[in-house]
Amino acid sequence: MPSTIRQIPLDTATQHHDHDFHQIVIGLRGQAEFEIEGLGGSISALSGCIVPANHVHYYAGTGDNRQLILDLSAQAPSLTGFHHELARLFDAPRFFTLDDPLRRYLDFLLHELAVSPASGTATQGDRLAATLLGCLHARLADTTEPGHRRIDLRRLDRYIERHLPSKLSVGDLAREACLSETHFRHCFRQQTGMTPWQYVRRKRLEAAHRLLRDSRLPLSEVAALTGFSNQSALSHACREAFGQPPSKLRGSSRLATGHSRALA
Repeated sequence: MPSTIRQIPLDTATQHHDHDFHQIVIGLRGQAEFEIEGLGGSISALSGCIVPANHVHYYAGTGDNRQLILDLSAQAPSLTGFHHELARLFDAPRFFTLDDPLRRYLDFLLHELAVSPASGTATQGDRLAATLLGCLHARLADTTEPGHRRIDLRRLDRYIERHLPSKLSVGDLAREACLSETHFRHCFRQQTGMTPWQYVRRKRLEAAHRLLRDSRLPLSEVAALTGFSNQSALSHACREAFGQPPSKLRGSSRLATGHSRALA
């Protein structure tokens, strides 16, 4: 997919979607509001935002608005080969403002689009896009990386506890956190130091240990209540995490010494 450059107004009613290609939006007239995976901001003339692929984003134009939009697949010539470093622009969403040199280049780009309809697609579009991306990369590469949205772990914990007996997927957790699955995985690992699967497994083990310690429920029921497929799976997990089978954990007043080691 080559780079495509288009000029459109944004609907004034709030819309949202995600797509499998990167996008840069630059305001030409009026104003627009964007929220990209929880990062919100406004775009007016000569400012813009970076929307990485597969990031859910909400957007709405205000009144008479017009936006320049660049659509860029990960395999676009302007992001591969000699230009491969420019792909780093899409590591995370962010907002930016054009400085004077970039404003002059934008005028040139708009002139090219006006005099040559083919400029918005194919080879010429890739050339125009690569120059713009290179200029943006030079200006943004040295700025502080924008903070990733922090996941509300208390809310996520409550969700996990409510659904502990069920099969939980990363997609389920990502939807609860209002993030795309790809962005959720990245943010979760950065925030907790573990994968979502490791985190849910730890929650299952903690709940199983509490039930073993405080109740006389059959092991099969403990397994079912904490999301283990059967008693054998529970027993294997307890031996691995606590160094003891479930029967030895009955009535204990604290976690086995292997607890911290296994759940860290």
